[in-house]
Amino acid sequence: MKSVPCTATLLILTTLSHFRAADGLTLPTSQKQSSSLVHSRRFALSTLSTALLTSLLPNAALADTNTTTTKKRHYQRYPSIRFIAALGDPASSSGNGAETWGLWRDDPGPRGVYLKDYDRILGSKDNVAPAGWKFDPTDWWVEEHGLIMSTPEPLPRKSLNKDTKEIIPQKSYIVTGDREVTSILTVRDNGSWELENGSLYDVTHFPCRSAAYTGKTCAPGNANLRDFPVKPGAEMPGINGCSKQDYAVLFVLGEVVYS
Repeated sequence: MKSVPCTATLLILTTLSHFRAADGLTLPTSQKQSSSLVHSRRFALSTLSTALLTSLLPNAALADTNTTTTKKRHYQRYPSIRFIAALGDPASSSGNGAETWGLWRDDPGPRGVYLKDYDRILGSKDNVAPAGWKFDPTDWWVEEHGLIMSTPEPLPRKSLNKDTKEIIPQKSYIVTGDREVTSILTVRDNGSWELENGSLYDVTHFPCRSAAYTGKTCAPGNANLRDFPVKPGAEMPGINGCSKQDYAVLFVLGEVVYS
């Protein structure tokens, strides 16, 4: 399909086998059937958000030994998959700097504008995209197919105990790279983060590539369109006049709700 970012392979499952994931979470593993079973990310995500998420997220409350503010936690499934833009050592399962991470509540790809169309669609419209987001000429994001994306919001790092109304200085997300590992990512108000199992590499979705481009002379017209699309797992290309920061992309299936 034309212009669908983060192309993912979704395999049709007739028999679901499961592997052990964090805190009793299970996610169906897939067995390759045919290379022709390749669908867009939109199809993959809509399927993940129904059958797979139903399997993934149990209703039972689980004991939480990582916080002193509560003894129980529940998993809350999101209506649709969200996306975290993360920075860190791929081999690490914990670190700092989560205050620099971002969150897209909707898939930013379909709402994006191709680099080649910047002048016609964004520049001529006071830098307002058809989807309504505002382009910042000094700080902008691009994905692997050369689509300019909306800037993610800062990743929330606090949560609310719904029973006591207490603000908890951390927030936990259910994340996956749509491969073998699904984990609980906890980010704290002080910027620290940790995964309950696996590393940042394990929960990164490699077909999704993203980078922020900044600088006073940084402009979409400086991009070499032949650098796109970017191969899964590869760095985003440099753009003349721009400073570049690559980000890992994590699928966010839901969050932990404390009670």
